[in-house]
Amino acid sequence: MNAEERPESRELDEATPGHAATPVQAAPHDRRLQRRVVSVLVGGQILGGIGMGATLSLGSLLAAQLSGSNAWSGMAATMSTLGAALAAVPLARLAQARGRRVSLSTGALIAGAGAIVAITSTALAVFPLLLLGLMLLGAGSAVNLQARFAATDLSLPGSRGRDLSIVVWSTTIGAVLGPNLFGPGEVVGAALGLPPLTGAFAFSVAAQLATAVVYATGLRPDPLLTAMASRVPDLTAPRPQSGLRILRSNAKARYAVAAVALSHATMVALMSMTPVHLRDHGASLTVVGLTISLHIAGMYGLSPVFGWMADKAGRLRTILLGQAMLLSSLVLAGFASDSGPAVTASLILLGLGWSASVVAGSALVAESAQVQDRPAIQGVSDLSMNAAAATGGALAGPVLAAVGYSGLGLISIALVVTVIIWTALQPRSGATGLN
Repeated sequence: MNAEERPESRELDEATPGHAATPVQAAPHDRRLQRRVVSVLVGGQILGGIGMGATLSLGSLLAAQLSGSNAWSGMAATMSTLGAALAAVPLARLAQARGRRVSLSTGALIAGAGAIVAITSTALAVFPLLLLGLMLLGAGSAVNLQARFAATDLSLPGSRGRDLSIVVWSTTIGAVLGPNLFGPGEVVGAALGLPPLTGAFAFSVAAQLATAVVYATGLRPDPLLTAMASRVPDLTAPRPQSGLRILRSNAKARYAVAAVALSHATMVALMSMTPVHLRDHGASLTVVGLTISLHIAGMYGLSPVFGWMADKAGRLRTILLGQAMLLSSLVLAGFASDSGPAVTASLILLGLGWSASVVAGSALVAESAQVQDRPAIQGVSDLSMNAAAATGGALAGPVLAAVGYSGLGLISIALVVTVIIWTALQPRSGATGLN
């Protein structure tokens, strides 16, 4: 059986222009090590998700309390997103130099420190200090994003999407458990003498410290360093490049990063305005909560299915499927926004489309550069995702005020059309293309 018939028999790193592709040796075929790496990452994602989920909603309440105005409540999510964006590239560089173990555990420790700063700011009633704490806490989101790429370091080409999607799926567990710690957090906080609303931050500190320990002790040997060491020596191979340089010279990387970022921007823009739209139309908080819960289930619940599909049917086919679901969601939002069930269906499709596009797009990002350059381009991708989230969320409000929820849905179609056209222009070959 030749290599074309059995693509998992070898992998060729995507070469940058002017350089030959470099074969990878057999280390990625150590299935036992890869299963262990994925298991450790899943454990870290669950703990990290608990640490983030326990604090995000309370952050907005604390921001309103310390600032004295509800107008500042949105700064909690803004600072957390900013922190994730600022941490993405430095953590990627740390992974490139020292491996995933050091990078992921360091990010978790920074997030834990952020939770401590948030508690301190509340005790001192210093609003700017709270914003700093929430920004540091955002490093936990950067860790969660990088962890999905860590799952691909030792993956076979035919299982990269599946491995990545399993780690993405595990985020659901922590995201669901975290908010349920609000009540117990208040009990623990009172016992520890902490200010009101900060007990859950104590859980976050513990969860982030546990995450750091899991990564520091469990990722041995380090998957990224193992992958780098397994490469066939190539004296002509270039030195590691920066993510922006790769983005300028590598068309495949540009497309993959853009597909993920634009899909994320589409999702955030519509999702963030849905609660406002539903409340304006008289929906109860229960209906709003159910709609968002179903949306989150769509985002993560079927991610392993989309990972399997990305491996079997191809990355581009799966991205196109995701864009089709995003388009359906936006059309529903555009033409049936007065119907509660239609809006709920739109949000479910929005989550499913996001999942298919981001899982397949992230798998494409992971294989779009040579192994020593992958952390750099992955860091740029994570930075782009967070920038897209911030931009989409910031622009969605004014657009909603100007043209309404229907107009927001229809305008967002432009982002989906951009990805569809760009996808159609991609080369069609192998597991990453249209077979």
